Amino acid sequence: MYSYIIGKITEVDSNNVTIENNGIGYLINTPNPYAFKEGNEYKIYLYQQIKEDEHLLFGFKTMEEKELFLKLISVKGLGPKMALPIIAMGSIAGIADAINRENILYLKKFPKIGDKLARQMVLDLKGKLQAVDVEVNSSDEVYEALLALGYKDKDIKGVVGRINKEASVENQIKEALRLMIK
Repeated sequence: MYSYIIGKITEVDSNNVTIENNGIGYLINTPNPYAFKEGNEYKIYLYQQIKEDEHLLFGFKTMEEKELFLKLISVKGLGPKMALPIIAMGSIAGIADAINRENILYLKKFPKIGDKLARQMVLDLKGKLQAVDVEVNSSDEVYEALLALGYKDKDIKGVVGRINKEASVENQIKEALRLMIK
């Protein structure tokens, strides 16, 4: 099992990157390949999946992303190829918060995640994501909450800039909702 690889990015594709290390190019599936720039050197944290017909590498820029990925793929019915878009589309803190608060609506916004799988994620992971410790940007939390409630991106951005950043996330969301209604 690999832990990480350090090397130079030689190719960036829509789903993966190729990193060269000691003359060997490793194809690594990653949540956001465009976060890597060709020609730059990176340390990529790895997960290796070995199947009967293929060996795949999944890579992450941070250890926190890798830890969340490992927890997500432990959920019954959720494999590595389904976990990557979840990490790509959501913030680590937002995903952990949604699972711990049983926010099924938020979880269903991810590709191929229906009601049944979202509930399974909550059942399997609720209370287990405290280990994923990331500084939460409250503006992102408020933005994601309003987006999950169906508000438009343009309207949300106008409101998020006007709320009190010193208040708790819950109170920021309440204030943002009051402003949205006006």
